[in-house]
Amino acid sequence: MQDSIGEFISGFLEKLNISEHMLPVITEIIFFVSIIVLCIIVYLVAKLLLVKVLTGLIMKSESNWDNVFLDNKVIHRLIYLIPGIIVYFSAPLLEAAGNYIEMLSLVYIIFMILAVVMGVLDALNTIYEGSYSAAKQRPIKGFLQIVKIVLFIISLVIAVSRLVNQSPIYLLSGIGAMSAITMLIFQDSIKGLVAGIQMASNDLVRIGDWIEMPKYGADGDVVDISLTVVKVENFDRTITTIPAYALVSDSFKNWRGMQASGGRRIKRAINIDMSSIGFCSDELIEKLGHVEFLREYLSERTEEIRRYNVDRAIDTTMPVNGRRLTNIGVFRVYIREYIKHHPGIHKNMIMMVRQLSPLKEGLPLEVYCFTNTTEWVRYESIQSDIFDHLLAAAVYFDIKVFQEPSGGDIRALGGH
Repeated sequence: MQDSIGEFISGFLEKLNISEHMLPVITEIIFFVSIIVLCIIVYLVAKLLLVKVLTGLIMKSESNWDNVFLDNKVIHRLIYLIPGIIVYFSAPLLEAAGNYIEMLSLVYIIFMILAVVMGVLDALNTIYEGSYSAAKQRPIKGFLQIVKIVLFIISLVIAVSRLVNQSPIYLLSGIGAMSAITMLIFQDSIKGLVAGIQMASNDLVRIGDWIEMPKYGADGDVVDISLTVVKVENFDRTITTIPAYALVSDSFKNWRGMQASGGRRIKRAINIDMSSIGFCSDELIEKLGHVEFLREYLSERTEEIRRYNVDRAIDTTMPVNGRRLTNIGVFRVYIREYIKHHPGIHKNMIMMVRQLSPLKEGLPLEVYCFTNTTEWVRYESIQSDIFDHLLAAAVYFDIKVFQEPSGGDIRALGGH
């Protein structure tokens, strides 16, 4: 067939009075142009018919996985293979440059097959993330990237071996001698590979986890875990990228345990002006007896203290003798009962009101409890609601909340 086509072209060129020594060159050029034109025609026909038909069938399909393959351009990349295959099998028709064109077309086919496989891997990752709940706990994106790197290296070795007409084993032995340079170039990928395996085996980070890593300015939700980096969307909507190996080598805070528990901790103190702390007078006890959360407590406690002092014949004319209620102690009981009955507090988690060591800012009275929600806005609302009430209620216990003197306080002192 090649001889007949060559004879036809030679006869046609002789009629055009083309010199005999130019006939082989022009014949080669015509062959090559014909192959290119054929490739273009076949590619356009395949793109217009095959892709259009398959796209229509995929859009009508009820399943979603085929749409994922379409979105990742797997079918389009398969179409790009057709021109390379045509050129590869047509190359023997070219006598002078046939070997070079065959070699280049084979390299093209290798890398187009690699592109198709890459698209398939991306599609599998998308299907896995969208179809399986375990994707957040065990993301496979990093492992697929490792597969991509390995496939790329293999394809590159095969392609280069074809270009230099050497065995792939010969090239691999040369790569072994360059391993130090290779490790230097891919050090981040190698570190990321090790870190990815450690993160997966120890379940350190999942997509959707809220993590804090001040060193990298990260405070938000993990949105992507890849081979080399972990992307965090901060609460101000900025994106922070953290090297994967940093999550293994450095310290960071993961709030997943809090989110899984169903309760978020409140740990905040009110600083009490220590000059306002004192024993409860009878009038104050009577007034506080009308407080719902204290009625039963005050009744039982005052009777217990009265019996104690009477049984021991204690002189109660001096307040420091015997036992007495203090306004700070009653206020602490009130806070405990208040958070115990608050609808936003988790009843099955620790609830505590405690005094901390006195400071120059006053006596810290700390509230330690957990809300029954981990949702941020709701949590802040519950916390603010509690302390709004406590700050307003302190005055009814003859207690003053400490604060630094303001400009108004200083001006008031100057007026006197």
